[in-house]
Amino acid sequence: MSLVTLRQALDEARRGGYGLGAFNVTDLLQAESVLGAAAETDSPVIVETLAGSSSHASDERFWRGLLHLVEEYPRIPVVLHLDHGPDPDACRRAIDAGFTSVMIDGSLAPDRVTPATFAQNLAVTAEVTAYAHERGVSVEGELGTIGGSKVDGSRAEIRLADPEEAADFVAGTGVDALAVAIGTSHGAYKFDSPPDGSVLHMDLIERIAAKVPDTHLVMHGSSSLPAELRALVNKYGGTLPESWGVPEEEKVRSIAMGIRKINQGMDSHLAFTGAVRAQLAHDGLTVDPAPYLRAGRLEMQRIVAERMRVFGQAGHAGDYTPIPLADMRARYAA
Repeated sequence: MSLVTLRQALDEARRGGYGLGAFNVTDLLQAESVLGAAAETDSPVIVETLAGSSSHASDERFWRGLLHLVEEYPRIPVVLHLDHGPDPDACRRAIDAGFTSVMIDGSLAPDRVTPATFAQNLAVTAEVTAYAHERGVSVEGELGTIGGSKVDGSRAEIRLADPEEAADFVAGTGVDALAVAIGTSHGAYKFDSPPDGSVLHMDLIERIAAKVPDTHLVMHGSSSLPAELRALVNKYGGTLPESWGVPEEEKVRSIAMGIRKINQGMDSHLAFTGAVRAQLAHDGLTVDPAPYLRAGRLEMQRIVAERMRVFGQAGHAGDYTPIPLADMRARYAA
């Protein structure tokens, strides 16, 4: 089983009426947590990472390790996905390395600060889609700007997706999946109060889904930021401010409205870091990293498995017959 494309995975999820969690990892230990959760729950899964996000010496070294690790889970359908590819070069590198899906984030101009025009976004997304589809690889684009908290504590602008642009964008790019900005945001600091209709514009999902019924919709920035995990991190030295994320019930509702891929990063990172901080605090003598990293891995696996059950993907690993990339290339060419 192992590697499948994002297109196949989301097509299967639509047929089964469930959502697919896409879990961000920055090292092989976190990837093992995600794949372990998929094996535990019998779930298809999307393992995703960002270019330049790893502590490994190079992207390519890390990516080769991911591919080898996936081979250890032959019963699990796995999409290996590049999240928020900043430019065509990063997407081409991931495709050439063996990824079965890439996201080109054309929502920002080349300076990665200024919002891109619709024409700029369409052009760069179409360029990546042409390269990927020639190789049978799936592509996710972005409409609107997700925004969110940055490492310096500031927040990037959120620009909501325009349903009237969706059909033209899909027609002009041929993307398999479309990330839509509905008010969610990236990072560990999202909302100052529990989100409601003034910040989460759930109605946009149904309006955009009606415009592009053959394209799968994606929710980014959808971590819940559980208060107990934030409290655990802060109990052992963290300084995370109070914040609210996307409630689990809203994610479930979004699946019924048309969301098929649900990106998750901060919840699993909070779980991992909280467990590591607690282990270090309780054992001041051990300098071997294995015990605290093991604690982080197991806690991350626990929360990822929990999310898989919530999204409905648990129990569906056996539904898949992998489609070879050569066959996907033929489908795209047709």
